Amino acid sequence: MTDATRDFLIAPSILSADFARLGEEVDNVLAAGADIVHFDVMDNHYVPNLTIGPMVCQALRKHGVTAPIDVHLMVKPVDRLIGDFIEAGASYITFHPEASDHVDRSLQLIRDGGCKSGLVFNPATPLSFLDYVMDKVDMILLMSVNPGFGGQAFLPGTLDKLREARRRIDASGYDIRLEIDGGVKVDNVAEIARAGADTFVAGSAVFGAARDSDPHRYDSVIQAFREQLATAR
Repeated sequence: MTDATRDFLIAPSILSADFARLGEEVDNVLAAGADIVHFDVMDNHYVPNLTIGPMVCQALRKHGVTAPIDVHLMVKPVDRLIGDFIEAGASYITFHPEASDHVDRSLQLIRDGGCKSGLVFNPATPLSFLDYVMDKVDMILLMSVNPGFGGQAFLPGTLDKLREARRRIDASGYDIRLEIDGGVKVDNVAEIARAGADTFVAGSAVFGAARDSDPHRYDSVIQAFREQLATAR
């Protein structure tokens, strides 16, 4: 699949949203044209931070959010939370292969629950974990920062890793999205897209930038991302 035919999806990370009014924040960013709600789950064990759990995902669904919710599990172990997030209304569930004793089984748990499954690769994690499970992943997420905190700078070495992941996806023949998370901004998103990504997680670049100018409107920053992505086709 070429850049000209791939759909580019923007997935704002609620890690950078105002949690005092989270439902409103998510409504506003989706109304501005975002495609996916990215949901960062950290356990202060696998990564050095503690964030949110299934009840927040369920609350967004009860609030009326119908867009896909992309749950990124930065937790160890993963299997119990997979079931909890399936029940809470997740659309995608991705996890780090190092955090599962049985990667194939964890991927199958996600699919058996009716969700799309995926693996997440830290900057120093090899893509070889994909060798025997390409038929079981719907999403490959590359971390372009070390996980645990928002607002970090993009690691440029991720571009080569994106190109390799794109080659693997294209060679496989499977319909797999290639997501990037960490330091994604308006001024680098086109280069990232040209390296092979088609799904872009942006937290502070969306919620922070828009909030600084107008706390209720995200139209301009989402539009700026779209304009840059159009140049990558």
